[in-house]
Amino acid sequence: MAAIQVVMDSQYFILGPEVIELEQEVAAYCNTKYALGVSSGTDALLIAMMTENIGGGDEVIVPAYSFFATAGCVSRLGARPVFVDIDPISFNLIPEAVAKAITPRTKAIMPVHLYGQMAEMDAIREIADDADITIIEDAAQAIGSEYNGQRAGSLSDYGCFSFFPTKNLGGIGEGGMVVTDDQEKYERMRILRVHGGERKYYHQVIGGNFRLDAIQAAVLRVKLPHLDQWTEGRRQNAAYYHELFEAAGLIVNPESLDDTSGISLPVELPDRRHIYNQYIIRTSRRNELKDFLHSRDVGCEIYYPLPFQKQECFRYLNYKHDEFPASNSAAEQTLALPIYSELSEEQMKYVVDTVGLFYN
Repeated sequence: MAAIQVVMDSQYFILGPEVIELEQEVAAYCNTKYALGVSSGTDALLIAMMTENIGGGDEVIVPAYSFFATAGCVSRLGARPVFVDIDPISFNLIPEAVAKAITPRTKAIMPVHLYGQMAEMDAIREIADDADITIIEDAAQAIGSEYNGQRAGSLSDYGCFSFFPTKNLGGIGEGGMVVTDDQEKYERMRILRVHGGERKYYHQVIGGNFRLDAIQAAVLRVKLPHLDQWTEGRRQNAAYYHELFEAAGLIVNPESLDDTSGISLPVELPDRRHIYNQYIIRTSRRNELKDFLHSRDVGCEIYYPLPFQKQECFRYLNYKHDEFPASNSAAEQTLALPIYSELSEEQMKYVVDTVGLFYN
């Protein structure tokens, strides 16, 4: 509240000193040279693609299973989203599938670090470098996650973040950030952010209104120093869940999900720092379990019930509904359980006991 009052007193509500300070702090946190505060995670993806002049006739490779903005922003610019399947364990892009999807029209690859765990960035970077293709990391759910000790957003041309209130680092409204090590890309984004005008009312290019509010920046600056502590709390909660589910005998192998006797748990891959933006379990009885948990006051959520090839708005792409089997299975089987850092051991025990009651 004190930080908000400073903004109120200054009357500097759009961009300004708070936004500049936040940009510098996020760039340092992500180990990048530059950061640009924008109006949302969706607009972070959009401005990155606009900076690369992605448009009609171009293709952007995206996972078939993600939040809508990943693919929606591509279509919004007149380009074609090219869907590829995900790894069933990490929910992230399969590099081999990416390599097969590249055509002469491919302009960018957009790996999504879904649920807070990073994609196979070394392999994806090698593929992109060989084909001279831009990488735009959709790190909306992954601020602070790591791959071989390197932070999300720092392993590509652009790293795009969301500060939606439910994120590990969330504001009190919409907000986003793009990080990069390329000064030329940063300067172009900075101009695009304000309708393409470096000087007010003089427009070299057509941009948009992608500005970050100062109040959001002020709130995020207060919260950012606590982020690693909150992330560690989520990681500890994930480990405790695993202990409790194992002790309850509720864990089944991911390959055995047709077995109705239990669930599979999220897997933290080697050399990763998973930040658990969501804690995702899988079960063949997902909808029944969701309803049962809700009936006993356990909050849970489905992310995401339809993969992209089944969305009505992408029918024009002519994908078959049974394409991308791992994405289809994830859409049918995944369920997010409470994982926020302030969750108590008693609450987690109640969640696990309630899941056990469902199966027994």
